[in-house]
Amino acid sequence: MTDVSLSQNAARQIKAIMAKQGVDRFMRVAVEGGGCSGFQYKFDFADAPNDDDIVIERDGAKVVIDEMSLEFLSGSEIDYTQELIGSAFKITNPNATAGCGCGTSFSV
Repeated sequence: MTDVSLSQNAARQIKAIMAKQGVDRFMRVAVEGGGCSGFQYKFDFADAPNDDDIVIERDGAKVVIDEMSLEFLSGSEIDYTQELIGSAFKITNPNATAGCGCGTSFSV
């Protein structure tokens, strides 16, 4: 069991993307080294979970996170925001001690 959650807006957007593509896939969320602050979030798609993936599901939307990334994402919420400057998936991460202006890079 994981304590990473998926907001209703994120679930709705993932389902909309999958419907547009005409396939039932998973959104992959990962943490990689790099970015302005040391770590960055990566969003991708996967046909199936890997053996070490955790699967989060809400309202039919499915997200996979690998074990290594899960350590950095514990307690986080994956959201989808629509703002004047654009729309994007966003992670509210209580483990991040600093972030950059773009919102995709953080440090712990």
